[in-house]
Amino acid sequence: MSVSSYYLDETGAVQTNLSPSRMSEALHSGKGLLWVDISETAENDGALLADVFQFHRLAIEDCVESQIHPPKIDDYDDYLFIVVHGINHAAEAVEAVETAELELFLGANYVVSNHNFPLYSVDELRRLVEMSPRPLQRGADFFAYLLIDALVDNVLPTLDLMIDVAEDVEEQALTTSHPATLQSIQRLKRSVRRVHRTMVPQRELLNRLSRGEFALIRQQTRVFFRDVYDHLVLIEDLNMDIRESADNAITTYLSAIANRQNETMKVLAVVGAIFLPLTLLAGVYGMNFDYMPELRWHYAYFVVIGFMLLVIAGALVLFWKRGWFRPRPLPVQILRPFAVEKDKLRGHASREGESNSHEEE
Repeated sequence: MSVSSYYLDETGAVQTNLSPSRMSEALHSGKGLLWVDISETAENDGALLADVFQFHRLAIEDCVESQIHPPKIDDYDDYLFIVVHGINHAAEAVEAVETAELELFLGANYVVSNHNFPLYSVDELRRLVEMSPRPLQRGADFFAYLLIDALVDNVLPTLDLMIDVAEDVEEQALTTSHPATLQSIQRLKRSVRRVHRTMVPQRELLNRLSRGEFALIRQQTRVFFRDVYDHLVLIEDLNMDIRESADNAITTYLSAIANRQNETMKVLAVVGAIFLPLTLLAGVYGMNFDYMPELRWHYAYFVVIGFMLLVIAGALVLFWKRGWFRPRPLPVQILRPFAVEKDKLRGHASREGESNSHEEE
């Protein structure tokens, strides 16, 4: 469990590491802006949400449970409970893209964020608040926008990686029919489905936030949520392109399998075409008649064997000129894991700085 708290008071100063009683005072004062971030939520965090903020029991259960919930927004009159999704970049050596859930409680003068996995986007906002109070000065709804925008922006590097993986998959499907290629295609399609399941309903959620449905979202802030909505539309378009590439790769892979079977049949046809005349010769000279020509000839055996070898060589040369012998397939490449380079993510620098500071301590 990790709880970080920041309070921008009426004087413009930012207070940090607030006690539960101080949080309650700031909350009921109705002034300034209070941000509480809870990571790796436990049962006692649920008690904090219930005792200090008095959130609804169902919303607290969604925060405490490890089960993944779909993106949604619930209006509890005095506050909004928002569930959005991003990419879990903290997962190590992932075989497919994993999503991470971020819950937000948005009130008139407070924002409470909750997540069970480390999020670089939240780390970036924490770093910005510690450097300057400006992110907190434009109100709770704008700060909620900053959290959602950073979370969505960190999806794009993962999609860029998935595009590169899709290109590798298509190239592999053209050059080889190894089972590892099929496994790579299935991993890619599984990642595409996970992104699709979370980003499509999230797009409708941002649309609701941007069209004036909720009183807590001011008119001047709605345009920013509309910008996040446009980013989600772009993400879904890119994701559909990746899915199309994966489908094309499967079609190409199946075609490669059929071509490989055709090559096998071609080899069998070559072997049959070579040994068919040899079998005919062996059958003719294997008959036990007393008055067969060349039966008593001294060099008949060597002539027949030489003729057989000549037939084999001639058939091989003929088939080679016709291109019946396919080149050796390229080696199979193992796809890279779905792990984005950390320097492409918003907020990675702040987390890296925290790790270095802990090591120095």
